[in-house]
Amino acid sequence: MNYLNNLNVFKRRRNTSSTGDSSSSAVSSPVTPATDAAGCSGAAGNGSGTPQKRRKKSKKGRKRTISVVPISEVTEASLELWRTLPPKIRHDPSMVSFQQVELEHARLHGDCHEDSFPEIQGLEEDGAEEDDDDEEEEEEEEEYENEFITINVTNEEGQNKEIGHVKEKKEIPKPHVHHLAGHYIGNITPPKHDDINDTGQSSLDEDHPFRKYSKIICLFITWLLIMSFMVVKDEKLVEPKHLSISPGKTKAYILPHLPQSTRIKVTLEGTFLSEPYSNITEHYLEVYLQMLSSTLEANDTERLFPVSSAKNISESWFIPIVHPYLFDSAPIVKEQRLFDIIDSNYEQLHQPNGGLVRLMIRSNIQSSMPVAIRYDQSPVNRDVGVIYAAFVLIFLYVLIIWEIVHRTFAAVIASTLAISILAALNDRPTMEDIIGWIDVETILLLFSMMILVAILAETGIFDFLSVYIYKITNGKIWSLIHCLCLCTVLISSFLDNVTTVLLMAPITIRLCEVMDMNPVPILMAITVHANIGGTTTPVGDPPNIIITSNQYILKHGVTFLTFTAHMLVGVIIVVITTNIHLRIIYKNINHLRMHEPKELKELRRNIKVWERAAGKIPPYSKDANIVRETLMKKVKLLRHQYKKKMTKGTVPEDIYRSTLEELQREHPIKNRPLLIKSGVVCVFIVSLFFLESIPELRRLSSGWAALLGVVLLLIISDKNDMDAVLSRVEWPTLLFFAAMFTLMEAVERMGLIDWIGHATETIILSVSEDLRLAVAIIIILWISALTSAFVDSIPVTAMMVKIVVALSEKAYLGLPLQPMVWALAFGPCLGGNGTLVGASANVICAGIAEQHGYRFSFMDYFKLGFPIMLVSVFVTTGYLIMAHVVFAWH
Repeated sequence: MNYLNNLNVFKRRRNTSSTGDSSSSAVSSPVTPATDAAGCSGAAGNGSGTPQKRRKKSKKGRKRTISVVPISEVTEASLELWRTLPPKIRHDPSMVSFQQVELEHARLHGDCHEDSFPEIQGLEEDGAEEDDDDEEEEEEEEEYENEFITINVTNEEGQNKEIGHVKEKKEIPKPHVHHLAGHYIGNITPPKHDDINDTGQSSLDEDHPFRKYSKIICLFITWLLIMSFMVVKDEKLVEPKHLSISPGKTKAYILPHLPQSTRIKVTLEGTFLSEPYSNITEHYLEVYLQMLSSTLEANDTERLFPVSSAKNISESWFIPIVHPYLFDSAPIVKEQRLFDIIDSNYEQLHQPNGGLVRLMIRSNIQSSMPVAIRYDQSPVNRDVGVIYAAFVLIFLYVLIIWEIVHRTFAAVIASTLAISILAALNDRPTMEDIIGWIDVETILLLFSMMILVAILAETGIFDFLSVYIYKITNGKIWSLIHCLCLCTVLISSFLDNVTTVLLMAPITIRLCEVMDMNPVPILMAITVHANIGGTTTPVGDPPNIIITSNQYILKHGVTFLTFTAHMLVGVIIVVITTNIHLRIIYKNINHLRMHEPKELKELRRNIKVWERAAGKIPPYSKDANIVRETLMKKVKLLRHQYKKKMTKGTVPEDIYRSTLEELQREHPIKNRPLLIKSGVVCVFIVSLFFLESIPELRRLSSGWAALLGVVLLLIISDKNDMDAVLSRVEWPTLLFFAAMFTLMEAVERMGLIDWIGHATETIILSVSEDLRLAVAIIIILWISALTSAFVDSIPVTAMMVKIVVALSEKAYLGLPLQPMVWALAFGPCLGGNGTLVGASANVICAGIAEQHGYRFSFMDYFKLGFPIMLVSVFVTTGYLIMAHVVFAWH
């Protein structure tokens, strides 16, 4: 009882003498009690005694200590439990209530110990002081908390994983390297992919013989199928025939062989009008098929047959033609049509006494008209071709997703398989056709920009820009990510997204390595933003160029300014939602790090120590609950600090300053004359890109502009070592694009793209008129986006442009053109973010990452890109509906 009375006296003295905030029992400013006769003046005075064990005083101002339990609730029993806790917990500032009570108890009984409550003894009246742990504390702490210790390793994605527990505490040295010029840059050593060999193949095949040999067998069977189809079938040569259509007469051209299927594909070339202008002329060419019951000796148009011997077996095809006065100056236009033969007529043709088929052509003009005709009597059956096309695409994605072979080899196998299937369908393309399928402009652009970036790297500009961005972001991870993404969006708005990735990827890798971050998720983030930024202007992405180069669309008010104005609002909304999405995905900032920071490890260790201490106190009495609740409140506070530091993601100030000074000293501009020359060439190339968007000044394509710029740079820089420059070109990436172009054209020839287009048009026409615009926007946007995620966006855009123009031309539908154009522009650009092969920039970024020692698979990108694509398309749908259906902005 005497002890408790003295305790109450101490409480009253504390309330009257405290200089801190005494209005709350939960927050107090601990002060040193006055020296009394009981002793402890050395402990509570100016701190002059025991210099070796005295805590070091902080030079900062007053520091407030959080007490998680009021002094009034501290009982003698709870104080006894507190004394059994480890020194680290007893000396923590949050236990100041227990420390003050223990101090008063010691002063009353004269058994003061300097190390019993250092948080109280080491404080002066001008503020609370923090101090270092003494040797005795460290020994006891090690004995208590190192009972178990977790070892963390970094996986391929740069994420920390616990792999086991050991009984001893071991310090593992970490390399500290600052070398921005090479592949391994920053405070880390790039991840070693133990299961990836030099060719990018998984070494698991060697560990699993069944998987290895089954893969070889399946690929060998595929090779046998390809070889058998290619050897058995010849190339299909369809020679053009030139005819002259006389005025007032019907030209009859007899097909030399009977059709091998119920369809005949006819191609005509002449001075025709394209379909959008068919309503401005009254001159037509009529084409249809006719079956004869007797044989003609020659292609004689003058010979007449009885009506009973001739039978029309197809509908008439009317082709609008220009005025006869323009025959000599009008451009040549190609038109194609598939004629379907009824099954009964087809069976009659192939009977023993069957007849022949002739192509009937006549015009309603009063002058002769020359035409060139090609006919294919065994075209691809589109119903079957669509199934084969889907099979080839599934086969390609199986090879890429499960990484059975390298993606370049997978594209080569799939494209070759598609050509062999066309051969099996009696439509084997010629080598000239295959070469024509490859978009040489894109390959030329990629090749030229790769050389330009390789020369720019020699100037040190990427290292310099990395240091500058590191400086302005102050070592904050999210500031760095947002800065990189914003720069990517701005650059991609005016340059091709492939060029943007080629410029931004090296900077991103260097910055991530400096800040001990995993470059893979950041690279995927800037690739996503490159595709988003390319949506803004007509020159930002190839689909936009295809859309804005259409003459019908240009004549209906879609200019550079109107296109940019309508797209910019949507792009801003998509960028904001995408950054929010990234913050949610990487809420745990450790998923972006190569190694967990030391301070976070210490916090996690402290949380475990305090939880273990609380767990050892049985909650059977009120006194025990007081101590237990005090410990759990401290755990809650530590968890809050851990979550805050984990979300904030900053580099410690001292490390940031030392790293910045070292980087600025070690990585200046290396070759200023070469940088100036490269800058002049970049301005020249960008100027040509902008001139290309002006129809009156359009002379050079993007590929030629980039190639001419690179040639100029090689001349003025006097580069003699071409082997070193060409060695930096991503040849596998270029081959991948060539194979993909071939595959997409083969798939289109099988009828998959047309099938998607017809399905889209059918759905739009099936809804009521008042909902038709909203449905058209949704269908065009989502079909083009989802298709572009798995099929190259260029053929998808070319196909959807025809559908948009056709829907706009049909006056009875009442569909305005511009909203459908904006939906079509958003769809392929945003849809390219869905998969690794959805856009050219995605593949380029993967190649650059692999070249620098980092690798992400199809599924790695799919997990990040596909959800972002769905969210961005959903947000864009709402924007277009509000802007054009609700407010009718158009």
